[in-house]
Amino acid sequence: MMSTTWTRVYEAVPTAPVRLVCFPHAGGSASFFYPVAKGLAPQVETVAIQYPGRQDRRHEPNITTLAELADRSFGAVCELVDRPLAFFGHSMGALVAFEVARRLGAAGLPEPVRLFASGRRAPSRYRDEHLRAEPDDKLVAELLRLSGTSPAMLSDPEVVEMIIPPLRADYQAVESYRHEPGSALACPITVLVGDADARVSLEEARGWSAHTRAETELKVFQGGHFYLVDRASEVLDLLRESLLPGPRSAVVSAPDPGTTCGSGRTLPHPVPAREAGPPARRR
Repeated sequence: MMSTTWTRVYEAVPTAPVRLVCFPHAGGSASFFYPVAKGLAPQVETVAIQYPGRQDRRHEPNITTLAELADRSFGAVCELVDRPLAFFGHSMGALVAFEVARRLGAAGLPEPVRLFASGRRAPSRYRDEHLRAEPDDKLVAELLRLSGTSPAMLSDPEVVEMIIPPLRADYQAVESYRHEPGSALACPITVLVGDADARVSLEEARGWSAHTRAETELKVFQGGHFYLVDRASEVLDLLRESLLPGPRSAVVSAPDPGTTCGSGRTLPHPVPAREAGPPARRR
């Protein structure tokens, strides 16, 4: 498939049995998942969501609510349901992915075969955070603390001027988000966290089990909030193990063609029965 306004495809794989849709973190962009697309091809086709206000969409208005991010992402994902989907969201992206999955179910469309929720506490777990109101220098300091952005880039005033507006908008979206109780997902959830991530505790990560009727597993990797950069090969191994045909594969048959849109270690726990790469090709 080709890229669209909201999606980027860095490695088209028409024969792949499953698509992995990736949702970026606050201040992040689709190109963060370029290595994932290259690493999983040709077995899995990776589609990365590109939020407005950054990179080639930098002249578009930023979105400041998670509900609108999910609504707009849902519209893009609806065009992808001709084959099974899996979702991977990091940090804020995990919440966006979760809300898009809920919207698919509510619309009568197939939910993802698996949701990978990375570096984010459960949707129903909150902290009193106000980064959206901090001055620019405090936001830059936070990026340096999380080790998700190159210090060299953050020393360039022009780069900082470009990244601060979407970052602040994303923080506003995620900090104002409140989970609305409703039906739990039907798909399994794999939660991925770094063992030194100050943004999410293991107890907060285990809370994802309340948001699916299927299994939940917790994978803990060595590292901080951006463990998935340093542990990229381990994360890719986990994705392959989960998505490619095999004893524990999550891949299922393709959706009804008549349906349209309008390595870490496992920590088992009970599951309650409730709820930067080159430019992608574009049209």
